[in-house]
Amino acid sequence: MGMTDVLIVGAGPTGLVLACDLARRGVAVRIVDRSPAPPRTSRAKGPNPRSLEILDDLGVAEEVLAAGSAPLPMLKYRDRRPVAEADPWADSALSPDARYGRGWLIAQWRLEGILRDRLAGYGVRVEPGREVVGLAQGWDEGGGHDGGHVDVTYADGPDGRARYVVGCDGAHSSVRKLLGITFEGTTAEDQVMVCGDVDLADGVLDRTRWHQWFDEDGAVMLCPIPGTRTGWWFQAGPERDGRGRPLAPTADGFRRLLAHHTALPGRDLTRAELLSTYRVNVRMADRFRAGRVLLAGDAAHVHAIAGGLGMNTGIQDAFNLGWKLGLVLAGHADAELLDTYEEERLPVAARTLDLTSERLRATLEAIRRPGGGLDAAITPDTTGLGVGYRWSSLAAGGPAPAAEQPGPRAGDRAPDAPCADAATGERTRLHRVFAGPRTTVLGFGPGSAAVLRETAGAYGGVAGVRVCRVYAAHEDRAGAEPGAVVDDAGHAAAAYGTGASGDTGAGTVVVVRPDHHVGVLAPADDARSVREYLRRLHGTGRSAERFPGMVDAVR
Repeated sequence: MGMTDVLIVGAGPTGLVLACDLARRGVAVRIVDRSPAPPRTSRAKGPNPRSLEILDDLGVAEEVLAAGSAPLPMLKYRDRRPVAEADPWADSALSPDARYGRGWLIAQWRLEGILRDRLAGYGVRVEPGREVVGLAQGWDEGGGHDGGHVDVTYADGPDGRARYVVGCDGAHSSVRKLLGITFEGTTAEDQVMVCGDVDLADGVLDRTRWHQWFDEDGAVMLCPIPGTRTGWWFQAGPERDGRGRPLAPTADGFRRLLAHHTALPGRDLTRAELLSTYRVNVRMADRFRAGRVLLAGDAAHVHAIAGGLGMNTGIQDAFNLGWKLGLVLAGHADAELLDTYEEERLPVAARTLDLTSERLRATLEAIRRPGGGLDAAITPDTTGLGVGYRWSSLAAGGPAPAAEQPGPRAGDRAPDAPCADAATGERTRLHRVFAGPRTTVLGFGPGSAAVLRETAGAYGGVAGVRVCRVYAAHEDRAGAEPGAVVDDAGHAAAAYGTGASGDTGAGTVVVVRPDHHVGVLAPADDARSVREYLRRLHGTGRSAERFPGMVDAVR
C-alpha cells in the first residue's frame, strides 16, 4: 500500500486549488473524484477579487481572465418590459492596494479545466471514478505526522494510505459523513430555484447584459456564458403543481417559463442541459478537522447563493490550508499549526453564512419592487478583500498598533502596491513579490536592514523565507540586495502605514504569510517578534549553527 502525503477527495475548485498549492511545494499529493468524468457544472459564476489574487499567485489568473469576461450590467424587466439597468461594479475603481477591483465571469467547468492543466504541469492528474467509502486513522500519541496516517478504502480498486486527507467533496461530503461530523443548519424548502445551461437562438438577446425578469408570480434570469456563442446560464423560480409544490426542471418547463416571463417565444430556447433544483441551504460543520482529516469548501459550509461566495470561500479555505500542510509535512512546523486552519476559517464561514443570508433577504425584498434585482446582493463585503484573522493565534506577534494608526493589523490581508524592481527599474507589485509558496519579510526604512540580514542568514534558501527591502523614492539604493523594490509613488508606505521613512534609522518590519496575510507588523528594532514568529512557522532554519544567539533568544 503506497503512502502519499495528502489525499484530496473532490476535484472541484477547492480541491484543485489545494492540489496546485501543495504540488508546487513538492508535496506528494493525490486528488480523486467520484465522478467518472469532470462535470460541466456552472453554479458558480466566477472568482471574486480575493480569489483572483489567489489564482494569480498560482500562475493562472491571466488565463482565467482571457477565458471569461468582466461582470455584466444587469438589465431588469417587469411585465416583460425593461424598467431599469444597474451596474453594481461601475464604481469599483482600481485602488493601488488591490489589483482586482471586481470579480470575473467564467464557467466553473472552464475554471476547473485551467486548474487541472496547471496541476498536470506538476505531474499530478485527477483520478476519476474513485469513491471513498472508508477512512481509518492511525496516529501517534503526540499527534505528530511521524508514523501517523489514514487508511483509505475505495468503492473499487486498491486501498490507499495518506498522511493527511482533505475532504473537498461538496455539500453531500462522504468524508464528512465518514467522520460523523454534524452539518447543522437549515434547508428552506420554499426557497427554490431551477437552474441549467441553455442555448438561445442566435441574436435574440443582447449578450452584453445579464437579463433579469422579476414578476409578482416568479422570475427568470439569463446571463451569457463567456466563451460560448449562444450559451446562457438560466435561473428561474420553478413551475409549481396545483398544491403549490415546485416541479422538477425540464427543458419544456424552461420554455414555458421563458414564454411566460419574457417577450421571447419558448422555441427560442433550443437546448437545456445540467438541469438542477437549488434550495437555500445554510449549514456548517461543527469542526473542520478530526485528527489527520480536514474539511474545506462546501464539505465544511454551504451558504445562500446571494453574493456568489460559495466557491470563493472554498478557494480561500484551500489557500489558508495549503501552506500549513506544506510546512508541517516538511517538518518545519509542528502539527499544531493545522489547528489554526479551523481557528481562522470556521469564524469566516460562520460570518459568510450570515452575510449571504442577509444579502438573500435584501435581494428578495428588492425584487418585489419594479427595478429591483440581483445587484442588491453585491456589496463591498462580497469582494473577499476585507477578510482577515485578527483573532487568530497566528496574529499574536508584536505589539498591537494604536487604533488610529493607518495600515493593516496582524491577521489582515497584506495590501498590494505598485512599485519598481530596485535593480532593473521594471514595474512590479508587492503581491508579485509575495507570489509562490514562501513567507516574505518586508523591511521599510534603513533601520530594517539588520533584521532582514539576520533573517536572510538564518533562513535564506532553506525554509521558504524570503526578505524584501522596500525603499522609499528618496533613499540611497546603493548595495540594494536582489529582489529589493522601490516604493516610487509611496503606495506601499501608505498601505502599510509606515509613513515616509526618513534617514533617521527608524523603520518597520512586516512578516507576510504565504497566503498574503500579515503575521507580524513591528518596529524594526523589535527583531525578537520576527524571530519568534518565523521559528514557529519555519523552525530554526540554519540558525542553530550560524546564529546561536537567535535560537537562544526564543527558547
